[in-house]
Amino acid sequence: MLKIHIVAVGKCKESFYREAAGEYLKRLSRFAAADVRELPERSSPKEEAADVLRACKGYVVALAVEGKKLSSEGLAEKIGKIADAGQETTFLIGSSMGLDGAVKAKADFLLSFSDMTFPHHLMRVMLLEQLYRAFMINAGSEYHK
Repeated sequence: MLKIHIVAVGKCKESFYREAAGEYLKRLSRFAAADVRELPERSSPKEEAADVLRACKGYVVALAVEGKKLSSEGLAEKIGKIADAGQETTFLIGSSMGLDGAVKAKADFLLSFSDMTFPHHLMRVMLLEQLYRAFMINAGSEYHK
């Protein structure tokens, strides 16, 4: 079973974000062993970089506004290739200050959800939902319309 790690800088304090993330983690468990690891926020992305880099395992996907934009089908294709290769995968979500350049340079792939900026706690839910959607697309499910 594919292992997926979500490494997020910052604690998710709002219960509605935690509940939504928990729901998608539960749904994902059919397809992958997924977990979320929260790292402490520091005073700058540079100070957070060492913690983030230590948490990386396998194929690393960093969420970054300058990254490549994929459709849901495109993400499903990417996830399918990662799964076929049997690669453990880490998705990185920076704090409200973003990810340090050293972290982005280490990543195997930079993924952008939009040119817009989203709260990092909401991004966690959005990422988990899109990962679930990708697996459902790959399974031929009606979830993706």
